[in-house]
Amino acid sequence: MNTSPALGFRRSLLSGQPLVGTWVKTPNRLVAEVLAGSALDALCLDAEHAPFDRADLDGAIFAAKAQQMPVLVRPTSASAENILNALDLGASGVVAPHIRSGADAEGLVRHCLFGPGGRGYAGSTRAAGFTRSPMAAYRQRATDDTAIIAQLEDREALYDLAEIVSIDRLDCVFVGRIDLTISMGAQTPDDPAVIEAVTEICRRASEAGRRVGMFVSNLADVPAWIEQGASFFLLSSDQTFLMQGAQALRTSFDAASHGREKAGRAAP
Repeated sequence: MNTSPALGFRRSLLSGQPLVGTWVKTPNRLVAEVLAGSALDALCLDAEHAPFDRADLDGAIFAAKAQQMPVLVRPTSASAENILNALDLGASGVVAPHIRSGADAEGLVRHCLFGPGGRGYAGSTRAAGFTRSPMAAYRQRATDDTAIIAQLEDREALYDLAEIVSIDRLDCVFVGRIDLTISMGAQTPDDPAVIEAVTEICRRASEAGRRVGMFVSNLADVPAWIEQGASFFLLSSDQTFLMQGAQALRTSFDAASHGREKAGRAAP
């Protein structure tokens, strides 16, 4: 279901309707611009694992917002300065990596919102309409619309799940299953211990009224995780789309050229 710009990404996320977005790993505004014209519900710029600098984020967020595509940022860390940068540039929210405890989750929420000890204020940013938005209106909009998503991908987070999901105003926990696999010392993301841990995250989050997001490599797994309470999926990436498109062209070309050769051999 494509997110309605009028509804807003955070409200769509909180509604629990199934949402699908993709990772953007190429630091170029043209990639974001092309994907912003798609039927996806959101894009997530992966500044943690891809070489996005501030100018790259600025261009990509601008390109997405110009087409009313919700755009999230996964910053290099959940530090106050990284979150401030993403939100000032106009991101719809953040997917903060390596949230390991209730204290980490509380800090994430505080860094995302204006208030004592929280997000620094500047009225000259894109998020504030470059001084066109009155302070009170901008602060309220930021409170209402900023999607705050904590990525759980460390074994330590499993020990503090109850505290993490209890943090007020945390909208969603996003399961980083690959890093969780490594952190747990498992061999594959399908290891029974990993599946049990992800299931427990879904259960605890759902009981606390938090939404659950995740990446899965196999689309056939999506229905089962929706049954467990997941509703937000970041799947594939721009790089995967390029590779799959190139492979599809290779396959189609080989089939066409092979067919021509067969036709030539069959001619009298």
